[in-house]
Amino acid sequence: MTYVLLIIGFALLIKGADYFVVGASKIAALLRVPPLLVGLTIVAFGTSSPEATVSIIAALEGSSDVSLGNVIGSNIFNITLVVGITALINPLSVETTTIRKEIPFTMLASVALAVLANDIALQAAGTNLINRSDGIILLLFFIIFLYYIIEVAINNREQVPDAAAATAGGTWGKNILFTLAGLAAIIFGGDLVVDNATKIALSIGMSETLVGLTIVAVGTSLPELITSITAALKKESEIALGNIVGSNIFNILFVLGAAATISPLAVNDKIFMDIGALIILTLVLLLFSRTRFKISKVEGVILAVAYISYLVFIILRN
Repeated sequence: MTYVLLIIGFALLIKGADYFVVGASKIAALLRVPPLLVGLTIVAFGTSSPEATVSIIAALEGSSDVSLGNVIGSNIFNITLVVGITALINPLSVETTTIRKEIPFTMLASVALAVLANDIALQAAGTNLINRSDGIILLLFFIIFLYYIIEVAINNREQVPDAAAATAGGTWGKNILFTLAGLAAIIFGGDLVVDNATKIALSIGMSETLVGLTIVAVGTSLPELITSITAALKKESEIALGNIVGSNIFNILFVLGAAATISPLAVNDKIFMDIGALIILTLVLLLFSRTRFKISKVEGVILAVAYISYLVFIILRN
């Protein structure tokens, strides 16, 4: 029954995120927001809502390893397998602003997390802990990112033709209903995933960190994968890459910031190796993006292989 409830939880997360993204994206179109900004904000936050729900619930229940592992594992999954598969379907064109600002901001968020989590080395503390003060710092970084996004949205709003808003589809009421229904499914599904994934982990001898980095991370990242693949098939690479980059920023700054503010997170020493891997892989994504302003199919294969190698490593490490 535990496995059945876990699958139901993932199904609710995925379908809920789908409804959330559809409703919110149409609202964004009615507001005449450019596609790249839709990817960085509405779609990114919508597809990251499962991570947010799972990590916050896990923090409240005292499962810090699941909370941290979920975010870090999801981010690694996003910039390797999600980008890799998406580029294999259709090479991803990369906007100049994404190279100059958004991907470096993702790197900054990862480095900030490594610094705030390393209390033993940097503050001579007895344990590593992301406390409420650290959580507030992450949330302040998130507010800075939101300010940047809003400023760009205001400056670029006129570039979206009225026709795009006119063909957005649906009424305001219908789109708001879709968005709220999706959010409700995400919250309920997230609760099922955390409870049942933790039970499975304990029953088969897996550590909570490994469960967070693998089962929970992949499950909560399925909306990003599905959304980015759909965007790639429609040749909307701005939304595809914007979704991934925006999701990673949202996961670290908002999800972990909110989780730590609600309930301080104990940090397992093993997780620093995963944070290091995340920083290195983000740098690789930046280097790939700078070559011809495109992520090619070959680079997509390299990123996908990198994730498989990482997965084998953490399973053997456990």
